[in-house]
Formats: sequence, structure tokens, C-alpha cells
Amino acid sequence: MITLSALCIYPVKGGRGIPLPAVELDDFGPRDDRRWMLVDQHCVAVTQRQSPRLCLLQSRLAPDSLTLEAPGMPPLELPRHPAGDGRVRVGIWRDQCDAVDLGEAAAQWCSRFLERRCRLVHMPDSTFRRTDPNYDPAGSRVGFADAFPMLLVGQGSLDHLNTRLPAPLPMNRFRPNLVVTGAPPHAEDGWRTIAIGGLTLELVKPCARCTVPTTDQETGERGPEPLRVLATYRKQGSGVFFGMNLVHRDRGILRVGDVVEVGCRV
Repeated sequence: MITLSALCIYPVKGGRGIPLPAVELDDFGPRDDRRWMLVDQHCVAVTQRQSPRLCLLQSRLAPDSLTLEAPGMPPLELPRHPAGDGRVRVGIWRDQCDAVDLGEAAAQWCSRFLERRCRLVHMPDSTFRRTDPNYDPAGSRVGFADAFPMLLVGQGSLDHLNTRLPAPLPMNRFRPNLVVTGAPPHAEDGWRTIAIGGLTLELVKPCARCTVPTTDQETGERGPEPLRVLATYRKQGSGVFFGMNLVHRDRGILRVGDVVEVGCRV
């Protein structure tokens, strides 16, 4: 039996995740997942690829607030649902979309923490950013995630990788939203759909891994693994793949412990 063994959201793109026992899926994906993002002076996304220290940025959600915490910094409390003033156009990969700039105090706090000029923005409900049409022709909505609202990794895939590594790595290196247990290594590669708690999710694209999995999510330090080992058996063309990107069409709630029903590719 395959089960949903972990759920996680990442309120600020590139920031530390929040493990949760249950997650509500709204139009954007997991509620509050990557609805905030840092941008540089050109209003272009700042991620862990350029600033690995982002992994030390902790988010705490309350009904009306988002609080950011980081080593050596006082907590920064922000409205969870900011007003629509301060609209800016931001770039995230090949997309341009509308966001709300959260002001000078947030910009100074984030710039001091990252030791580079940046500003904090929020994606309002009025913004519609589309998933990659090459892999999701039906079209879904996505926040500031790279291209799709969710990432799934099988626990069996990580367990298998860890048998090949000099030292085992935790799941947080791969920053999934969903972790499933009970399937063979990389079984998720062949899944077309999964049904969890009455919701159907579509697996639309393997996840090509960048440098982020080489970043220790507790310290921000980087090393060669796991990409060096993954490249020996998970490389296709110029990419190294681990995990699957998902889209959803309906709202609902996912809960840790839910049974996962698999629809395989033909």
C-alpha cells in the first residue's frame, strides 16, 4: 500500500519549509505555498540557486500574519493578506507577472539578511500565472513555484539514492511538497495520475534538478552531492531528474496517512 507520508509548504520561495499534517489545495496549489518571493533590483526572482542562505529563512504563519525569522535577525511580522498597493511587475524564469511589493521595512530586513539588495513581494489572488503549457496543455494556476504547483518525491527513491551516497541525505534537500511511502525507487516516474483523499493529481513532468539539492538546508553550505551520484544513473540528456511535478484541477485537503491510488502511464 502506498501512503502519503509527509506534506510541506514553502511560503517564501527558496525559504525553509513548514511540515504540516494536512494541506488545503486552493487554486494556486498548496495554500500559502510560494506566495512570497524575494526579487533583486531588477524585480527578478532571487532563489537558493543564487543565494543559498535563503534556506535559513523560516516562515511562521498565523491567521492574519506571516512572520519571518533568520539567524541574527529580529522577527519580521507582515500581513498574511497584504493590501493591493505597491503593485510591481516581477520576473520569474520566462514569466512576468503582477505582485505586491511589501515595502521598505521588509526590503531592508531581507537585504540585511541576504547581504544583497532585494525586496519582498507577494502574489495576490488577482494574479494568474500559468503552468508550463508544454507539459500542462489544459492549464493550471501556479504561484512563485518554478513552473508547477507541487513536487512529489517517493521515499523509496531517496532511500535508494542514500545507498549510493558516501553519507545519507535528508528529504529536505529535494524540497518536495508531497512524500509518498510504499513504492519502489522511482516508481513515480511511471505514474500518470494519483488519487489522494478524493482528489486526483496529474504527474506532468519529471523534475530536473539544479544546484539546490547540493545545499545543506540546515547550514546553507554546498557540496558536490547528491548531483554527482545522481548523474551516474538519473541523467537524461543534459538534465538530472529526481521527483515529479504535479498539477491539480480541484480544491480539497490532503492529509498525511492518506492512501495513494496510482494510475500508471500507458
